[in-house]
Amino acid sequence: MSEIIELARRAREASYALADASRATKDAALHAMAAALRENTDAIVAANDVDVAAAREAGTPESTVDRLALNPARVDGMAAGLEQLAGLTDPVGEVVRGYTLPNGLELRQVRVPFGVVGIIYEARPNVTADAAGICLKSGNAVLLRGSSSAAASNTAIIAVLRDAAAACGLPADVIQGVPTDRAAVKELMQARGLVDVLIPRGGAGLIQTVVGESSVPVIETGVGNCHVYIDADADLEVGLEILLNSKTQRPSVCNAAESLLVHSAVADEFLARALPALLEAGVTVHGDSTVVAAGNSLPASSATDEAGDAAAGDAASDVAGARGAGVVAATEEDFGAEYNSLDLSAAVVDSLEDAVQHIRRYSSGHTEAIITRSQSAARRFTQAVDSAAVVVNASTRFTDGGEFGFGAEIGISTQKLHARGPMGLPEMTSTKYIVTGEGQLRT
Repeated sequence: MSEIIELARRAREASYALADASRATKDAALHAMAAALRENTDAIVAANDVDVAAAREAGTPESTVDRLALNPARVDGMAAGLEQLAGLTDPVGEVVRGYTLPNGLELRQVRVPFGVVGIIYEARPNVTADAAGICLKSGNAVLLRGSSSAAASNTAIIAVLRDAAAACGLPADVIQGVPTDRAAVKELMQARGLVDVLIPRGGAGLIQTVVGESSVPVIETGVGNCHVYIDADADLEVGLEILLNSKTQRPSVCNAAESLLVHSAVADEFLARALPALLEAGVTVHGDSTVVAAGNSLPASSATDEAGDAAAGDAASDVAGARGAGVVAATEEDFGAEYNSLDLSAAVVDSLEDAVQHIRRYSSGHTEAIITRSQSAARRFTQAVDSAAVVVNASTRFTDGGEFGFGAEIGISTQKLHARGPMGLPEMTSTKYIVTGEGQLRT
């Protein structure tokens, strides 16, 4: 028996015990797991330091290193996410619908665990705790396959979580790590019958590989080319604050804004405010001809140096001394890009409908935001834009399971079957029908 099949078999056995566990037992395990993370913070951060050092030595971009890095505050955030999960309603056994049929049969549709869930994810080791906690609370055993770049971090976290779950009477095998080699991943994707569902979480290449090669059913999470649209009726100061938060608060995550659209009626005024603020924050703006022209009209900073000028070409660069920032001409690929860095595509549109068409063409279906004081514009935008989340007058960064009150999320689904948007506890369950009768026979 191969290692992966053995892991999956043990997960299947553990899933039966977990499915029978009471909410009290599961919540106690979540609290114990949170406490264990805090107690072992130094060991977890030390293991993460090994991964971070190796990533930097390999020349990994700093945006990716940021997704990989842990510190005491981030470990505490992982623990807090588990505690929040413990306070949420247990989805298992929830009656989705129920009624009595004309023949007297009582019909109930109730939530049940999937059974065994495989998670294939990249870089971010906080996903290890999030996924383990959500799967445990929803009654699922989990097989965690993180990236090789986070191997030391994930090994340390999984060991802590397994011990804490076992101390509360659950099988340790409800949480297991999967080897990171390609052969193991391929075998995991073919373990149909032992693994009930796979969830890929990472870049487009990873997701496409899992969707295309897996015989196990897949819930597809998606990349985030998120848009912020500044409408003709926008409060421009509010719009600027939302844009900066959406782009710069944490640029390496999937709900960060990657694209800016500005209505032509307010483009001159808004770009005159927004471009200097973006450049000062270190953002490189990949703009259409109107945006580049607006960048060229900005006054050059006294801090601009020759390197900055070279990086930005003819556009204004290094405003307020922001290293590497500039306004450069966008390519077709820029408008569809998920940068995960301090880069932003930008274009001016002549109408809300043009903004919608641009989003339909380039969006990944994750999150789009409109900034407007017009209720009719907001209604039209939310109706016409078909993404997992559509936001009115708020940051794209709110598309998140924790921010939505779901607790830690398993991922953000951009597909339309079973689950869409942040996937919390209910999305990690299936349903079954319970039919109760008194001897009825079908005629």
